[in-house]
Amino acid sequence: MNPRLIIATLAVTAVIAGCSTSAAGPSVPGLAERGSTMTTATLSRKDLTTKVSLKGKVTLNPVFGLVAPSDGQIRYLDVKDQKGTPTKPTRVGAVWVSGKPTHIEVPAGSTFAGRLVDDKVNVTAGMPVVSAKYGGYGIVADIDGAQAYALADGLGAVRAQIKSGPGPFDCAVLGTTAALPPGTIPDPPAPAAPPAPNPANPAQPIPAPVAQPEPEKDSRTPSESTGMRLVCIPPTDIRLINGAEVVLEVVTAQAKQVLVAPVEAVAGKQGTGKVDVLDPNGARQRKDVGLGLTDGEVIEIKSGLTGTETLAVPGPDLPPPAENGAPGK
Repeated sequence: MNPRLIIATLAVTAVIAGCSTSAAGPSVPGLAERGSTMTTATLSRKDLTTKVSLKGKVTLNPVFGLVAPSDGQIRYLDVKDQKGTPTKPTRVGAVWVSGKPTHIEVPAGSTFAGRLVDDKVNVTAGMPVVSAKYGGYGIVADIDGAQAYALADGLGAVRAQIKSGPGPFDCAVLGTTAALPPGTIPDPPAPAAPPAPNPANPAQPIPAPVAQPEPEKDSRTPSESTGMRLVCIPPTDIRLINGAEVVLEVVTAQAKQVLVAPVEAVAGKQGTGKVDVLDPNGARQRKDVGLGLTDGEVIEIKSGLTGTETLAVPGPDLPPPAENGAPGK
């Protein structure tokens, strides 16, 4: 064979082989199938604290609400107009149950600002029945519906940070976070009428009318309706400026050494959820679990697991809700 022909053939073969290798490149791994276990997680025990963050403002003379301490009948007292800021609590009414009263008092430093329900009606525990006005600066934070349910089980510690100002510091909560209807202040009693002449003795002279003092005018303005909000009072040594923006951190619940799992391993956020438990061979077994507190990283497992299980991560892939009566896919 012609030597030149052999050399040319080898050169062409080398070029083709080089092109084929570079064009193919490294193999691209395929995507894992839906529902594949990417990693695993074990359960542990941990102290949990749940918090809610609220945006507020420094407000002068904020209005807050007091609630019925129990189910029963509300009976209000006639509260006189108070001059200045009271240094003692002011009793404004009571809830009566089985002939026994549970008194309602506006705390010292605040004044009565209105009745929120009619006198002598039945009320339930936790219902706002009195509005009060704090005498001085406070911090007011509006609450939306989602936050309201997070705060519904009670408030723990509240910490405040004034934007570009002092903080963080503890802030003492006043009253309830529930929305308040407009308050009403009862009219002062009318002056007593002069005695009528005795019809049995018409000749008896009618006594001269006695001048009656003018009823004292009530300088209070009934409280207006409010939305859901939290009102708290900072320590006296904190300098406040009306209208300054504030961030509040509210502790809503705490639990000690509870069983927890990573949130990525759990389908669900509140009440009940599902997890996939792995057996020694790596097969998944779906289980229902009871859920509790969460801090965003882990979630409390209240029931359904012993704590020794290995969980698949990510957790169960639940089907979307049905559309137009068709089952979810």
